[in-house]
Amino acid sequence: MRVRLDLLLDCPADAAWEALHSPAVFRAVSGPWTTAASLEPEGFPVRWPGGDHRVRLRLLGVLPMGEQVIRLRDEAAHDPVLGADARIVHDEGGPVRGPMTLVRHWHHRMAIAPNPLSGTAGRLAPRTRFTDTLEVRAGLLTPLAWLGFRVFWSLRARQLVRLAPGWASQFGGAADAGGTA
Repeated sequence: MRVRLDLLLDCPADAAWEALHSPAVFRAVSGPWTTAASLEPEGFPVRWPGGDHRVRLRLLGVLPMGEQVIRLRDEAAHDPVLGADARIVHDEGGPVRGPMTLVRHWHHRMAIAPNPLSGTAGRLAPRTRFTDTLEVRAGLLTPLAWLGFRVFWSLRARQLVRLAPGWASQFGGAADAGGTA
């Protein structure tokens, strides 16, 4: 089953791209409902490179949800939902230990593209189209898992929209009117 957000973020595309690679942003948009701790010897890096990153998740900082591998891969491609060329971050890891292992298939896809109606002639601040799609399968429990993720994705959307205006100053790209990969 699939959960999808289609948002317009108040930041340049380059800043949104950097935010998608930030463990700090990952933790901020997951919280306070879910907390994440790095299981890597060095802890969370400043910016996630491609590859595997192990985390421990807790519900409300207390209830163990298990361990998950975040397996990141970047791509530039035409996105049919955005209807534009986009930069895409894939997370094809998934739960590896604990209650979340009921999820047997995990594909989290985050795509960004400049909003073509923003940043023109200096009238509007740069904005970014963002789709956030999670595909999960959990056997007979898939509908229940979908419901839980749907609620979480709605809460995540609020955090993304709330935090995005600060990303231009945090990650750069303030002069970017949309940016390209």
